[in-house]
Amino acid sequence: MLNDKFDVLTASSGASLFQILEDTMPDLILLDIEMPEMNGYDVIVKLKREIKTASIPVIFLTSKISLADQEKGLNLGAVDFIAKPFSPELLLQRVNLHLLLEKQKEELRRYSHTLEVKVEQQSRTLLELQNTILKAVVELVEHRDSVTGGHIDRTQQYLRRLVDFLVMHGVYEEELSKWDIDLFVMSSQLHDVGKISIKDRILMKPGPLTEKEFEEMKNHCALGVDIITRIAGSTTQNAFLEYAKTLAGTHHEKWDGNGYPYGLHGDGIPLQGRLMAIVDVYDALTNERPYKKAFSHEESVEIIRQESGTHFDPKVADIFLLHEKEFNPAAFEPQDPVFGFGQPQKAADDCAMFTMEWRWETESQ
Repeated sequence: MLNDKFDVLTASSGASLFQILEDTMPDLILLDIEMPEMNGYDVIVKLKREIKTASIPVIFLTSKISLADQEKGLNLGAVDFIAKPFSPELLLQRVNLHLLLEKQKEELRRYSHTLEVKVEQQSRTLLELQNTILKAVVELVEHRDSVTGGHIDRTQQYLRRLVDFLVMHGVYEEELSKWDIDLFVMSSQLHDVGKISIKDRILMKPGPLTEKEFEEMKNHCALGVDIITRIAGSTTQNAFLEYAKTLAGTHHEKWDGNGYPYGLHGDGIPLQGRLMAIVDVYDALTNERPYKKAFSHEESVEIIRQESGTHFDPKVADIFLLHEKEFNPAAFEPQDPVFGFGQPQKAADDCAMFTMEWRWETESQ
């Protein structure tokens, strides 16, 4: 009856069916329940278990038509139940109906896939645009503060390593599990964006800052928060900007409460700021300035050890110190552009990365 309208393959048992399925994927299977070797229920269970056959619609065509049989068959994944003896016209209508449904489902899947591809392409385009704009802002900050060239890229790399080590050891595991780590690390590029608003005579001053000038320099944290808040008012990228705002506002807070701009202390400092603080200072210590030699990796590590519990969150400092060799610039690949090796910029521009804040504190001491 079906041969007039379809290509029909027949199998006298479940085993025969699976031999056919090795070479052919039918659009629909009519399946009896009472069969030799394995019954129809066993067959449909095996069909649904295999990825390549799981989506083939199965209609039970059987004399076992009790409600219990029908419920069992449908629960195992059948799309319909036709009782023997059956009406040929009814069978043909049911087969046509389910083939039509499968065709529509396939068209919907293709449409959904096409839509997903388009959305992914648009999202990628928007992300590339966002990253381009972000990079331009970051470069603007670094060009104004030329003595800290490369600082933003390097601290981003350090931050990624520090987060990875925290996750490895389960430190602050619950809080970190709620973060989009990639977004958080990327947002760190804006931690010094407030320096755009600092006067050139202070930002580019070749010598130590006076106390008054240092107080003005400290405003870059609050200014950064204001800048990011204004940006957030005209975009939906709130998660990225929330991370950036927190980093801009709290990366100079200290564990003992003697930081700025808010004087937060202990767990009152957002974890993002506590992480940024340690990589920011390490990067500042290990690089040369015109009036200050670069501390060695070992000297910088010792300073962080001494400042654990006063400047730095002791849990974060412990993880940093446990893996301190991984933060040594020598541990990074020589071709890594973040560290400026082999780049056309002057070495002094690439490597001089000591923050204005640390400079004033060091000189005053």
